[in-house]
Amino acid sequence: MQRVRGIGGVFFKAKDPAALARWYRDHLGVAVEDWGGARFGWADHDPRRDAATIWNPFPADTAYFAPSKASFMVNFRVDDLDAMLAQLRAAGDVVDDKVEDSEFGRFGWVMDPEGNRVELWQPA
Repeated sequence: MQRVRGIGGVFFKAKDPAALARWYRDHLGVAVEDWGGARFGWADHDPRRDAATIWNPFPADTAYFAPSKASFMVNFRVDDLDAMLAQLRAAGDVVDDKVEDSEFGRFGWVMDPEGNRVELWQPA
């Protein structure tokens, strides 16, 4: 059975992502990077690999979380995206047909029973 390995990121909508990121930087000490979010590194099960959790505010009008109406989306790290998506489809879950390949790895999406979009990420 496929299982998530950890939280790869927490993404949420904001009226003014840059201003909110500055507040988190100035008030909580979050090390906001030029791209607008922050990377929290952590020790992976394999010390030869780098791992992190990403924190990132998105514009309030982003369509990236669609079709979910929620103001947030959690990204979970997985070892085998294709196997995880197949497992979810076999369970009758609503899985997005699109899979995105990028320099950061592979991404897929599923809707939870309450209509929240969940992002699944297999690192490169």
